[in-house]
Amino acid sequence: MARSFTFLVNPASGGGATPEAVVPVARLLRDAGATVDVTYSPGPRAMAGLVRAAVERDDVVVSVGGDGMLSSLAGAVSELDGTLAVLPAGRGNDFARMLGLPDDRAALARLLLDGDVRRVDLISWTLPGAAPRRVAGSVYAGIDARAGEVVDRAHRLPRRLQYPYAAVRAIAGYRPGRFRVTVDDVTGEYAAASVVVANSAYYGKGMRIAPGAVVDDGLLDVVVIEAASKPALLRSLPKVYAGAHVDLDEVTVLRGRRVEVAADARPPVPVGGDGEPLGVLPGLALEPAVVEVLPGALAVVGPPS
Repeated sequence: MARSFTFLVNPASGGGATPEAVVPVARLLRDAGATVDVTYSPGPRAMAGLVRAAVERDDVVVSVGGDGMLSSLAGAVSELDGTLAVLPAGRGNDFARMLGLPDDRAALARLLLDGDVRRVDLISWTLPGAAPRRVAGSVYAGIDARAGEVVDRAHRLPRRLQYPYAAVRAIAGYRPGRFRVTVDDVTGEYAAASVVVANSAYYGKGMRIAPGAVVDDGLLDVVVIEAASKPALLRSLPKVYAGAHVDLDEVTVLRGRRVEVAADARPPVPVGGDGEPLGVLPGLALEPAVVEVLPGALAVVGPPS
């Protein structure tokens, strides 16, 4: 029996390129006998109802867009115990890269039809006094969250230049913060440029920020990039694409299931997750933010692990 699919599309992803991504894949699936429903996102408030209806029909929910769209749908699908698939059409597509999804549309359609359903971990992010939020790839605080803010304003640049430009702009204006990071009850304090809590190895359109991260190991990789001069940070930037930055003396890699993070800085340290803003870190005198792994929380269609 052929699978049935509900495509939920963010039409703004990838500079408006998502319709061109949807049409050939949907046609191939229908030609193979699958039922395909395509809905262009009417906004976040309506998405929960669309996901619930799709899961109740036993459809595979297909995220069409970038990492932010995927992350928002992953949380909703996982809470309903549905199945997610991904048609990458955003600027970064880092979680799709981590899953090993093919770029070729015909190969992707075959994978949607016949691929394995595997379970992967998600991240739970909680600010004091707020409801938890589920994130797929990573939560990051500091210079990389500043870079995310720049990317959101860089739409006039070619897509291949947006992330490098944002990284350079963020480094040029950065100020280190004083971070307290607790991983499974072991606490360290750092003067740092950034702290990344990663489920996926990749962020920032192919930067291998946490090269040891695995999406189904029940663990989070915590990468602390300690404060350095702006020229030193710029020189080390190319190393991140290969994951070689973790060999630098300024970089500490930790691993665990629960992470608490707080920081003092002026202005307060911004936080992002999968390309979306998540607020600012609490100060050191306040209750910390909490990041936890949710082992096997999401069923996803993809290549074998």
